[in-house]
Amino acid sequence: MTILSLILFLGLVASSQSNQTMDNPERLKDVLTSYFRGIENKDTAKMKAVTTGDFILYEDGRVWNNDSAFMNIRRNLPFTVKYTMDKFKIYVDNISGDMTYVNHADFVFSKGKLSLDWIESATFRKIDGIWKMNFLGATEKK
Repeated sequence: MTILSLILFLGLVASSQSNQTMDNPERLKDVLTSYFRGIENKDTAKMKAVTTGDFILYEDGRVWNNDSAFMNIRRNLPFTVKYTMDKFKIYVDNISGDMTYVNHADFVFSKGKLSLDWIESATFRKIDGIWKMNFLGATEKK
């Protein structure tokens, strides 16, 4: 390959990468927020609507899916919870995305209150033009 060919090839690669469509990172935040609002409202239909069929959650060494998460919500009723997320770092292109963030939860149970903080990451896929979360990883912040 000549120098000129190499330069043209690299120019084509660079221009095709710069033309790649990037979606709005706020759309991923909306999906994540909807999932946690679903937990707050015990709205399992909402949680399921914003996740893929193969959604998986890793939390402190446990493996969950939506069904096991729903059972855990029911097992701990009655309770209220409010989630607050911040420190987002988001990457998104036109078909997939990922993020890291910090999540704080304030739980109120019949026998008391509990506040927890997690360091979390999530991945997303665009399916038929709609963003869905397919993975959520959570580690309790020490």
